[in-house]
Amino acid sequence: MAKKIVKNGLLVDGNGGEPEKGSIVVVDGSRIVYVGAENDYLATGEESVVDAQGGTILPGIIDTHVHMMMEFSPVSQRLETPFSFKYYQAAKYLENTLHAGITSVRDALGTDLGVKKAIKEGLISGPRLQLSINALTITGGHGDGYTVSGNTVDLLDSDYPGMPSGKCDGVAEVRKKTREMLRAGAEVIKVHATGGVLSATDHPEFTQFSPDELKAIVEEGQFRKGVKVMAHAQGAEGIKNAVRAGIHSIEHGIFLDDETIELMIENGTYLVPTLLAPVAVLETADEKGMPDSAVEKSKEVIEQHRESFTKAYKAGVKIAMGTDAGVMKHGTNLRELGLMADGGMTPMETIVASTKTAAECLGWEDKVGTLEQGKLADLIIVKGNPLEDIYSLADNDTIQVVVKNGKVEKNTLV
Repeated sequence: MAKKIVKNGLLVDGNGGEPEKGSIVVVDGSRIVYVGAENDYLATGEESVVDAQGGTILPGIIDTHVHMMMEFSPVSQRLETPFSFKYYQAAKYLENTLHAGITSVRDALGTDLGVKKAIKEGLISGPRLQLSINALTITGGHGDGYTVSGNTVDLLDSDYPGMPSGKCDGVAEVRKKTREMLRAGAEVIKVHATGGVLSATDHPEFTQFSPDELKAIVEEGQFRKGVKVMAHAQGAEGIKNAVRAGIHSIEHGIFLDDETIELMIENGTYLVPTLLAPVAVLETADEKGMPDSAVEKSKEVIEQHRESFTKAYKAGVKIAMGTDAGVMKHGTNLRELGLMADGGMTPMETIVASTKTAAECLGWEDKVGTLEQGKLADLIIVKGNPLEDIYSLADNDTIQVVVKNGKVEKNTLV
């Protein structure tokens, strides 16, 4: 693979510093070999050129909370869909995500090891995946598809080869379930520490799993060379339990109080806010057949969610971009940056949260997240300057070039 020179664009490297004019990125194979002034690079003339045409060159975006095997659909439609069909749907979701400028994701449940293998071996295109396999949930909690009718209707099929059921109660059971997820290929453990918006039989403020159960989950991850735990956690008490147990990141974080925020800062806990999730529930309720309970809970929490995000941001909590894509359409993820800006972040801070900090949250800061020599060649070129209009990134036509592992996956400039 010949070297590529990416040039003629404003360079935003993901570190949060001043954008640079006149800088280039040189890619050799799957790696970045040079970032700096064009005048200081001695070209051989054999390099291919990717001309940014006055746009902005950014690191590949990282979404730390997605569900690649689903997009929410009415129950009737799910009941009429053959099991294997979802893999063909997922191939399109993955492609849409990649073409939206997202080159790495952390899957927060539902995607099995075969999907990651298919991307790695080039059978399908998609972002780099970090898998949780399935989420651990208590009986009757968020993730238990039991409905008031007495029937079980799960958002995703589980308990098939490669996808263990996540339902467990008590320390012994959570240890076993954590081990089952690790055996199935989990690179991060997902746990539901509170109720949620989409679950029919609980509420976001309901606390799930005891402190001892959460500590056992964290401990099992630590036995596997430090596998981290991410927690769906919306109510304050459940979030505190998760942070005290040593959980690495809090997903959603709707009801954050001052004590919770102090604990998160003290423990270095990440917040993955997913501000887009309740917004999407309200926007697509009729189209997607969202349950009335989810619509009502979204209306109840949406303002509190925004306030908690702003409070955490101002206090200095580490924030990594995540969307809960799958609740909404894949490929619409970058609307999240505009919502974070609405919550008080500067445009540059939203980009850092979506690149450098997100990579740190995934433990991948040594290979992605910033444009630096030696890192994997994940970069995008966007039309115009997103620092002047961060909302423009929500339009996929703004994302003109996507490079992952040195391979051009999308190019509308040619």
